[in-house]
Amino acid sequence: MTTTKPRCPVVGFDHNSPDHSEHPVESYRELRSEHEVAWSEANGGYWILAGYEPVFEAARDDDTFTSRRTEYGGEGLSVVIPKTPMHDHIPIELDPPELAPYRKVVNKITAPAAVEKMRPMIAEHTTWFLDEVIESGTCDFASIIGVPSIVTIDWLGLDVEDWERYSEAHRATLAFPQDSPEFLHAVNDELPVLTEKVKKRIAERRAEPKEDAISFLVHSEINGRQITEEETFSIVELLISGGVGTTASLVGQSLMWLHQHHDVREQLIEDPSLIDHALEEFLRFFSPTQALARTVTHDVEFHGCPMRTGDRVLLSWASANRDEAAGFDDPDELDIHRWPNRHTAFGVGAHRCAGSHIGRAMAKELITQILERMPDYVIDEEHTVNYERQGVNVGYRSLPATFTPGPRRGDK
Repeated sequence: MTTTKPRCPVVGFDHNSPDHSEHPVESYRELRSEHEVAWSEANGGYWILAGYEPVFEAARDDDTFTSRRTEYGGEGLSVVIPKTPMHDHIPIELDPPELAPYRKVVNKITAPAAVEKMRPMIAEHTTWFLDEVIESGTCDFASIIGVPSIVTIDWLGLDVEDWERYSEAHRATLAFPQDSPEFLHAVNDELPVLTEKVKKRIAERRAEPKEDAISFLVHSEINGRQITEEETFSIVELLISGGVGTTASLVGQSLMWLHQHHDVREQLIEDPSLIDHALEEFLRFFSPTQALARTVTHDVEFHGCPMRTGDRVLLSWASANRDEAAGFDDPDELDIHRWPNRHTAFGVGAHRCAGSHIGRAMAKELITQILERMPDYVIDEEHTVNYERQGVNVGYRSLPATFTPGPRRGDK
């Protein structure tokens, strides 16, 4: 008779719990100090990879740790735990070699040269958002950092006036508990309507292309054949999901930290050339996408732990970015001069974030304009409101601030 080794070590950890959401950095630090790999009974049971080495290794081993949808862990998006009810996301839910041709198509509209052409649009939307509040001397940065959402929707070729609906619906599926009114409204009411809007726009661009990302995608080829409208929809869904939350999360946390560290804020104001390196450190330190999931494809012993076929696994980029094993000196210190900065904020391996260059461009424009136009901003820390669930994206629902009023810049 054969026996199966029990999963071990077992820890009382849940990345979706209120306790973790209140102190995610400390939560991961405590876990990592005891176990780089551990099993939790929460969320139906899953492994947490907290150390840099296991995260890096698993992210590059698609044969063992698949991103594909499987029957394990229920229905829904495969790269989060628990899975959320969501349409297929291409290419993040594919593995090599099937992933490669789709990623090649996406790379053409997210590469540095393509992003360079987007900069005027990014600047225009950022200017407009700040113009709406600049004369009042007060704002909620949680609204200002909606810029990435409107940029994403405009770039894709969807109706710009719907940007808040897309933003709130996609964010709700990750930032709110699955039994919350916000989550249920997003899944049952908003997402079905938005899905039809996206599919209708894809069909329109198939028939009559314009100068937007959807037109490019729906007229692309995959392995010598024309991409289908359903495949295009899956790619667009992923781009929306990534575009509406991650960069806003990064900028919100960065603004809070700069509010608390006036000396560093003054350095960036006096020498804007420091912002590029500072941005990489903000990415490492805050890890806006905290973690993503995989599924084990076969029984394997991984870093001394017995993993079984179908086990769900959480790869914590955030924890890896605070691990001394990654080669970072004083990893719990934010140093805007840190360079080189080989962080894992955008993931590792074949699934490394395709939108990283767009995210950087949007975050840089936002932080640069805010420091230029609101250099003395003060955040009302007592009235900030965090996302209720910070297992995937960390961020703020409300980030109220005051500043010295200034002049408008734009023509709108």
